Amino acid sequence: MADVNRGNRPLSPHLSIYRPQLSSITSILTRITGNALIFAILLIVWWLLAAATSPAYFDVVNGLLTSWLGNLVMTLALWGIWYHYLAGLRHLYFDAGHGLDIPTANKLGWGIIIGSVVLTVITLFLV
Repeated sequence: MADVNRGNRPLSPHLSIYRPQLSSITSILTRITGNALIFAILLIVWWLLAAATSPAYFDVVNGLLTSWLGNLVMTLALWGIWYHYLAGLRHLYFDAGHGLDIPTANKLGWGIIIGSVVLTVITLFLV
């Protein structure tokens, strides 16, 4: 039988003393934006199906998606597209064996965060 001596085993770091690294935050954000984009795509498909159904139904769905809440969701989806795209490029760079040291990884992490916000603002002004 296994020796279950719990008194001498080291404890895992607790959340009160653990400080998340930028690389873990950007990794989590990549997963969140990927899943949130699925929701945004479903909203766009709903809008297109409403356009194909009837003018009255389209007016309801279009009114929802062009309201302040719809604009907020679509703006966040636009940010999610840019963030997810830049994070994917960063991962391709990592897969090539580059930028794996901590200072470069942190610079790339801040680059995708700041870059996604800047690209979102530029896209909003152009469209």
